[in-house]
Amino acid sequence: MTALPKRQQNRIERERRILDAALQVFSERGYVGASMDDIAAGAGLTKPTLYQYFPSKDELFTAMLTQERDHMLADFEHPSASGMVAELYAFSWHYAETVLRPDMLSLARLIISEAHRAPDVGRAYQASGPDRLLAGMISYLNLQKQEGRLVFDDAELAAEDLWGLILSAPRNRALHIPDALPDRATIERYIRNGLGVFLRAYSTRPADDLLALAALKPPTEAQPEHT
Repeated sequence: MTALPKRQQNRIERERRILDAALQVFSERGYVGASMDDIAAGAGLTKPTLYQYFPSKDELFTAMLTQERDHMLADFEHPSASGMVAELYAFSWHYAETVLRPDMLSLARLIISEAHRAPDVGRAYQASGPDRLLAGMISYLNLQKQEGRLVFDDAELAAEDLWGLILSAPRNRALHIPDALPDRATIERYIRNGLGVFLRAYSTRPADDLLALAALKPPTEAQPEHT
């Protein structure tokens, strides 16, 4: 594989540093309290350089959420030979490992607290994060329906069911009680149960798919990407 030109490598590295710094600042101060000055300092760049990459705080906020969304949807957008059940299971774990990170939980809490006095912030968060994630899930489920693996009347409701079943209870608890982060055994329990319910409801071959689910093993614990 041909290596990228040094200039392009530097640009990708700077963008990654900016997005990492943005997540840290937004998760600590919320959207309203975050400043481009602080984000530039966190990325080790000058403010003019930061604006060369992201001309506004709105664009940077959207790009930051898009990065997290793309990580969660990777298993759906780049399917493997492992099949639907393994892809659903991998997605569920990537989703859990992302939204249960302390920085992502902190960001969600701050956005909720700002939504009343700054409703545009809540709308931007919803549009760039959850809504786009839901759209990716809908696209994947529709593809599985076309291939005869799933059956449903409303793809959006099926995606919402999947979303709610795999993690809503422990995530809601962690949002409200910061020291109530579930351990990996608890996450596995919810994911496996949620996918089991989903497959019983929507799979065209539930017995086979439940056997495939039972054969899967939890991933090894991921190293944190943000510090």
